[in-house]
Amino acid sequence: MGIRKLGYVGLNVTDVDAWTDLLWRTLGVGVTDAKSGMDTIALAEMDEFKYRLALYPSAVDSPREIGWLVDTLAELDRLTQRLTAAGYVVAEGTDEERDLRGATHLRWFTDPVGFRVELAVGEFKARVAAERPVGGSGVTGLGHLVLASPRLAELRELYEVVLGFELTDYRAPGLFFLRCNSTHHSIALGTAETASIHHLEFEHAGIDDVGRAHDRAQANKVPISISLGRHMNDKALSFYVKNPSGFHLEIGCGGITVPHDWIPHDFGRASVWGHHHTDTNPFAGTTS
Repeated sequence: MGIRKLGYVGLNVTDVDAWTDLLWRTLGVGVTDAKSGMDTIALAEMDEFKYRLALYPSAVDSPREIGWLVDTLAELDRLTQRLTAAGYVVAEGTDEERDLRGATHLRWFTDPVGFRVELAVGEFKARVAAERPVGGSGVTGLGHLVLASPRLAELRELYEVVLGFELTDYRAPGLFFLRCNSTHHSIALGTAETASIHHLEFEHAGIDDVGRAHDRAQANKVPISISLGRHMNDKALSFYVKNPSGFHLEIGCGGITVPHDWIPHDFGRASVWGHHHTDTNPFAGTTS
């Protein structure tokens, strides 16, 4: 498979300070600044690499780019050919964009709902080791994202047919979990009237780290939008908070890996226990 993992996500945000406060005080993620043109952007350091989340100051809150890591230039060329054959226009990233991401090669295209999707080769261990609060070192990386869209069939064709993701499992009638490595899923695609990121998942080393983040969220009065619970399909333990841009961040650990001969199936209800929503669940129609 050409794509190795979810590498990074860029967001346009109206309140960088509120995001930084959430990342630092509650989630224990160090944040550094970098220049992008005339703007100063915030980079969230979750593991040993440069960054996994970039926050760009903006007048609106919206996804800016979704970055996938590709192992080699040959694989990047192969994926570029497949995208071009499928009708996508693939462009080269700028020198500034490559430098910011720590990439040796960077190409991008626009997906069926208008989001910029990037394919990057190379990621440098270039983090500056931003300080983290005491007890806040449990984040180990960026796990997955969930996209909600009215153009579900086109997104499935892009990720499964063109980019080569494999279907792990699903909940009828419209929620699909896809993988690009042995991790249960790196992206899930759902149905919604408006295209958006439903949530990003921050991986943690273990349940104690998730629990400490839960304590900090309560102490800092951060809205817990979905309560602590265990998912039915990937078995992860997690809870969700509402971020300043209005969508969810999942704080989780313990997701399973799957073998090559895994058979996709409808896994029924969303969670073994917990995961109670404070607001309307956009995927409630897929819950048994």
